This record gives sequence, structure tokens and C-alpha cells, in this order.
Amino acid sequence: MDTASVLAVCRVYQLLSDEGSVGVTAIDKRAVDGPVRVHKLGLRGDVQASRIHHGGEDQALYAYSQEDADYWAAELQRALPPGIFGENLRVAGIETTNAVIGERWKIGLDVEVEVTSPRIPCATFQRRMGEAGWVKRFADAGRVGTYLRVTRTGTIQSGDHIHRIFVPTHGVTIGKWFRDPTLADMEALRDADADGEIRLQPEYHDEFEKLQRRLGV
Repeated sequence: MDTASVLAVCRVYQLLSDEGSVGVTAIDKRAVDGPVRVHKLGLRGDVQASRIHHGGEDQALYAYSQEDADYWAAELQRALPPGIFGENLRVAGIETTNAVIGERWKIGLDVEVEVTSPRIPCATFQRRMGEAGWVKRFADAGRVGTYLRVTRTGTIQSGDHIHRIFVPTHGVTIGKWFRDPTLADMEALRDADADGEIRLQPEYHDEFEKLQRRLGV
């Protein structure tokens, strides 16, 4: 079995002008050398230009797998270095899109994180990638990666091992919820949250209501 690890830790390199409502974006993340302190709101030295749509404790870090990055590199026929997707962590040997919602990882010696929700592609991401129709293409592929909640702070760096320390029994993955959520998935997540097995971020309850309306329940 391959060892899961952090390939790169990425934080904002520069703020870029953007056509969105904020006028700037912090999506230009690039790999940094050496250890980086991890707080409840993410990496020291990192920022989010739009706090409405990004950041907060439930989206403190964004992780993307090298396996998914390799898929896109082949599709786009170009190199996709760590940070290009706006990710804080480029990881290998562990699923991000197929992580179970609420599963927990230990990274390095002391940091612990919890899988929370899928990344929703936006127009800023499309402008960053410079690919026409990117939002739809990224969403259709379903290789979205996951946001993470920091449950134990500490320091991380490239090369740190990642250990999966808890996997909830409900079985609903980030990718499944993003691509094809069902009422059974919703009930499984609700029960896991009510039982204290996981802690869903508030936005899930809005999504539950939308799913029920869409399915006429």
C-alpha cells in the first residue's frame, strides 16, 4: 500500500485583478518551502479575497489530489503545478474527491483535519485556468477535491505523511454528493450528523431543502 503524503503546501503568491464582484482574487496559490503553521482558518500567510464564498473554519484548507491533477494535465496537454487549482494542499496516495464526508486525517506530527465539502467551480476559477467552458467541464468530470476543517492546529510541510484516522460509516463521498446526491445520501448524512459521528457545515441543510424541492418531496 502506497503511503499518502503532502506533495506541496500552497498559499497565495499575489492578488490578481479579477472581473468578479470583489475586483481581486487570491486564487494564485503557489508551493512554499519549509514548514507552515496551520490555524483554524487555514495556513499562516494565506488569504481569501471573497470571504462570502471562500474561507471560514469549514473551508480552512482546500486539498486536491495529484491523481486528479494528472488527469487534467493529460486532458489539457499542459503542466499543472501545485496551486494551479487554488489548492492549499496537493496530495498523493489519498482520495480527495472520493473521501467520505466527515473522515479525518492526521498530517505530519500534529495537524488533524476533517473532510467537509466539495469545491464548487466558479467563473474566477475559469479565468484562472484560461480554458473556455472550464466551469462546466470541471463539474462534469466530478474531480472536485475537498475542503477541510482544521480540528487540531500545528505545522505542516511538503513530504508530511497523511494518515486516515477516522472514516464515518455513512459512506457518502464528496464526489457522490457533488455529482449525484440522493434522498438516501441526505438521510445518511442527517443521521450521522444527529448521532454526532460527523459535524456538517450549515450549508448542507440548505442543500437538503433544495434537493427535496427538486425531487418533489
